[in-house]
Amino acid sequence: MQWKNVLSTMKPYKPGRSTEEVKKAYQLEKVVKLASNENPYGCASSVAEFLSSASMPFEIYPDGHGTTLRTKLAEKHGVDESSILFGNGSDEIISIITRALLDEKVHTIMPTPTFPQYIHNAKIEGADITEIPLKNRHHDLDNFIGAINDRTAVIWVCNPNNPTGSLIPNDELESFLERVPQNILVVLDEAYFEYVTDPDHVDSVTLISRFPNIVVLRTFSKAYGLASFRIGYAVGSSDIITELNKVRNPFNNNTLAVAVASKALEDDAFIEKCRKLNEIQRERYKSFAFEKGLHIFDSETNFVLIEVPGDADEASEFLLRHGYIIRSGNALGTPGYVRITIGSEEQNTGLLEAFKLLLHEKGRE
Repeated sequence: MQWKNVLSTMKPYKPGRSTEEVKKAYQLEKVVKLASNENPYGCASSVAEFLSSASMPFEIYPDGHGTTLRTKLAEKHGVDESSILFGNGSDEIISIITRALLDEKVHTIMPTPTFPQYIHNAKIEGADITEIPLKNRHHDLDNFIGAINDRTAVIWVCNPNNPTGSLIPNDELESFLERVPQNILVVLDEAYFEYVTDPDHVDSVTLISRFPNIVVLRTFSKAYGLASFRIGYAVGSSDIITELNKVRNPFNNNTLAVAVASKALEDDAFIEKCRKLNEIQRERYKSFAFEKGLHIFDSETNFVLIEVPGDADEASEFLLRHGYIIRSGNALGTPGYVRITIGSEEQNTGLLEAFKLLLHEKGRE
């Protein structure tokens, strides 16, 4: 087979271990997964009720336009329906953008560490890649500007950033966007937008009229609790979305996913409840870190990146043996830290108790 040369330097995505796998491997009766930033409160009750009674014509292709969901999202964001692009999760939209704009002749810029799908897809397309290390644990936007050249086609901004959870102040973001040439696409990946509690944060969709070269990514996988349905969307100028739609596969969202996401949009109270509960529990982790003398990144998401004693893989394994699946920072570009999804009050209580045992074993408790 005549594979692309770059594939020999890459590895397939490796999913985390399932709860059933961990139960079997460690003879545990209860395992809590806090590794993938899913919503511990599930989805809205109205969605669950809808699923119990929904009837779908299985033999009919999905509505390739996602009409009902498109109309609701356009109304929610105050944009034209032609300004919305759907993806099989935000991951597919990232693939669509890279396929439409990147090749071996062009250049792309991204932070590091950040969501790995940016560099993964850019490598497949053969693009020239510049990674800009975080500065003081935040996007170094000045160095982003300094890295722009006449071949730059896409700049990736993860806001809040994964895996650090850090949020770019709005004035810094707008100042950055003002300096980016209009012929460069700036992708604002906002998968955790619904969890942001900073009162000064501005909805980036409202910036599209001023900066028509941006596209904003959102997802139903996080706060909406619909990760298994794989549905994300992008909002941008009609001109940009039209070009990206040329790359999108037809029927890329199934009928049930579109229907469920449409229903989920009707329950703003559920999202507000999850945001408040998440903030309360996020403060618990901050207090714990302060009490134990551990560094923790400021987070505006439903996860925290917290320092561990010793090696991050060893710490992750220790917590795994105690029934908690988390992510080692060694796999995220943040050695010495682990990323923990903020669970329910009960889940977090158990995790923090296990964390105390880890500290004790390492002589820190």
